[in-house]
Amino acid sequence: MLRTHTCGELREEHIGQTVTLCGWMQRTRDKGSILWIDLRDRYGLTQVAIEEGVEATALLETARDLGREFVLQVTGKVAERYSKNDKIPTGAIEVRPEKVEVLNPAKLPPFLIEDDTDGGDDLRMKYRYLDLRRTPVRNNLVLRHKMAQAVRRYLDGQNFIEVETPVLIKSTPEGARDFVVPSRMNPGEFYALPQSPQTFKQLLMVSGFDRYFQIVKCFRDEDLRADRQPEFTQIDCEMAFVEQEDILDMFEGLVRYLFKEIKNLDFPTVPRMTYADAMRDYGNDKPDTRFAMKLTDLTATAQGQGFPIFDNAELVLGINAATCAAYTRKQIDELTEWVKRPQIGATGLVYARVEADGSVKSSVDKFYSQEELQKWKAALQANPGDLLLLLAGAEAKTRKAASELRLEMGRRLGLRDPNSFSPLWVIDFPLLEFSEEENRHFAMHHPFTSPKPEDLALLDNPATIGQTRANAYDLVINGVEIGGGSIRIHDRAVQARMFSLLGFTPEEAQAQFGFLLDAFEYGAPPHGGLAFGFDRLCSLFGGSDSIRDFIAFPKNNSGRDVMIDSPSPIADAQLKELSIKTDVVVK
Repeated sequence: MLRTHTCGELREEHIGQTVTLCGWMQRTRDKGSILWIDLRDRYGLTQVAIEEGVEATALLETARDLGREFVLQVTGKVAERYSKNDKIPTGAIEVRPEKVEVLNPAKLPPFLIEDDTDGGDDLRMKYRYLDLRRTPVRNNLVLRHKMAQAVRRYLDGQNFIEVETPVLIKSTPEGARDFVVPSRMNPGEFYALPQSPQTFKQLLMVSGFDRYFQIVKCFRDEDLRADRQPEFTQIDCEMAFVEQEDILDMFEGLVRYLFKEIKNLDFPTVPRMTYADAMRDYGNDKPDTRFAMKLTDLTATAQGQGFPIFDNAELVLGINAATCAAYTRKQIDELTEWVKRPQIGATGLVYARVEADGSVKSSVDKFYSQEELQKWKAALQANPGDLLLLLAGAEAKTRKAASELRLEMGRRLGLRDPNSFSPLWVIDFPLLEFSEEENRHFAMHHPFTSPKPEDLALLDNPATIGQTRANAYDLVINGVEIGGGSIRIHDRAVQARMFSLLGFTPEEAQAQFGFLLDAFEYGAPPHGGLAFGFDRLCSLFGGSDSIRDFIAFPKNNSGRDVMIDSPSPIADAQLKELSIKTDVVVK
């Protein structure tokens, strides 16, 4: 080994020992008669001190020629540090070198390799191998490693078997767009990269592997955002001979185990909420329950007083922004512009203040008497000093806008503390969604999700199909969907019925999923499972909104890896070998 210790290892008990360290030079501080080098590796940072003297003259001259990120080997004695630094584990000691060797010089990096860097996102992504040297980024990957190990320990302790499934699979029409891979040996035919190992884990259940898991790469060609990447990682799990409650208990246990192992937090039982209640009270199916501020339906209360915007609306929703009555007109105007942004979609905002004497002063006073405004106050359980915010319009659009407004007010009021965690199971999702545009039903989760047994008969009546509930569940923490799954269909007849409802002809279903339907005829057990978004789980534990911070080499928002410049064109010879001719049409 080129080193005897790491740069994060030395303590006071090592004083007097001769050691050899290797690492990158983070910075130097030259006071003339003494020069300090901060030497860094992935384990930490050690101060190297060279004092002026007969024996140290050559070392000082060498050290003064060193630059940031030079790779060094330092041999010397560990000494007590004159001025201790209690902010780093090695802050009580320093190394007095006898030898400093440059293992490799370095160009000046394009940004500071410091905790607080001067590099922007694009620059750091281009030089990601340098960004990974920074302590916060390195710590994110260490956290990811620890979480992966903890997941494996828990599931292994529960008799799960880790099984790898294929990466080159068959393209299927449901879900997001597939990434496809041409086959040289089968001209004109393509593999798809898996959006999830869904059908393979069901086949493993048919195979008798009653507890399967995999920490697996998945691929979806969809528009990106902070919590999406074209390639991402799932903790994919499946169990046989189980009901919904068994799966919720098992994976609630996993989440509890992770919080205890990684953050030393004890979790109580995770509460349950139906999809219908989540949509009614929070406007979305992944509610942030760290704070209250529920949506309140004021349609009946607010209509009939001659205010056209409310009278003509499908839905009027209000939230109580407690303690915000002191908001200035400028603040409210800014909030109004915020809800009118295209991504929020509201046409305007009505507000009302609850004054110190209990009276209500609103922006639409000419339409509403004090008696009517008091009804708003009562419905929203408001107190003096509270600010009432109302939105109106088409039902779906208004619910979405009110949900976004609630989250924004929670952020502005400091109610969304990243160090506070509020987990929730959301259950009883609709089985199907109807698309007016395509005039057909789509699976809300995927085509293999089982309906609730008590709702199975609803599928036989066109009038009640939309009321059918899925035997499905999502785990939500702090408003982020961390994982989701369902009890699967294991009966060929029911699966065929589901494909029919989704618009597949028997021939199409057989062509796409015949291998699964055929397998069901050989004794498929009742089974179900769940997949956690591992990147999202890591970002949640790390207190970040972006999963990119927890992926070693992520893509940008255009799906590009700017470091290696990918995707990129390929040579004509390769295209010819693959029997592919390109004719790119720019949209």
